[in-house]
Amino acid sequence: MREVAFIKQNKEKWLEFEQAIFGKAKKNPDELASLYIHLVNDLSYAQTYYPKSKAVTYLNHLAALTYQKIYKTKREETNRLVHFFKTEVPLIVYRNRRYILYAFLLFFVFTAIGVLSAMHDENFVRLILGDQYVNMTLENIDKGNPVAVYKSGSNWGSAFGITLNNLRVGAMEFVYGISGGILTAYVLLQNAIMLGAFQYFFYEHGVFGASVRGIWIHGSMEIFAMVIEGAAGLIFGAALLFPKTYSRIDSLKIGFKDGLKIWFSTMPFTIAAGLLEGFVTRYSPDMPLALNLFIILFTLTAIAWYYLIYPFRVNKKLQHSVPTL
Repeated sequence: MREVAFIKQNKEKWLEFEQAIFGKAKKNPDELASLYIHLVNDLSYAQTYYPKSKAVTYLNHLAALTYQKIYKTKREETNRLVHFFKTEVPLIVYRNRRYILYAFLLFFVFTAIGVLSAMHDENFVRLILGDQYVNMTLENIDKGNPVAVYKSGSNWGSAFGITLNNLRVGAMEFVYGISGGILTAYVLLQNAIMLGAFQYFFYEHGVFGASVRGIWIHGSMEIFAMVIEGAAGLIFGAALLFPKTYSRIDSLKIGFKDGLKIWFSTMPFTIAAGLLEGFVTRYSPDMPLALNLFIILFTLTAIAWYYLIYPFRVNKKLQHSVPTL
């Protein structure tokens, strides 16, 4: 069957799926399950005979949304929060994995710009971080503790202030997606350039290792979460710019909800990073190297696994659980 005939034959059925998903046509869980089976079969057929078609992307998107709709109505589901983090967010991340990739690519490019700028302009770090902060850090380096700045303030005061600021930055990255993702990219640009220049500054003064031991105790989750929050803003922006088969309003609603849920999912990691920065980072110079590296690798592995590996496992499990006609 030609692709045009395939689409024409099933178009009305797919529109029914959309109406069921967005609540325009009331369907009970059994009816949704029946629709879902037909949808997955159409998706399988399209993947086999039209692998590069936009129909595959469209049907895969509908299948994921339909599955979530079914899963929400399951009677045995008692803990909404567990379902949110265990199933809903991973499926949204999987469906929008291209934007996770885009956010990381932007982050690495912007960080490299920060490194190269600091490398070729000795005044760049002062321009980005300010004279007061640079002078204070130079004094700390001379005293043998490059990351002494993290010892300032009380544990709880530092943790609260840092966490609040990081949550604010993450919220900005998401909300600024309404600009089509341009302002989201700009916030990511500011923070990534600052990070690149900051790390090169320590490298230039021969204390790169000490800075890594201190900064990345909390930075592994803090920076990673910042990139994911950037992806949430890009998802929101892309929904505005590229509505695909949806009306722009419906597309914007989907993008907003998906981006919001991804942003919300980063909050536990952001809060954990703030607590680490307030309570643990200040002790990094006196900490055994093995413990230091363990904290960095453990936190990085935890957040990377959740956003880069676990979504694929959830999606694979979903595909294996689908009954066939």
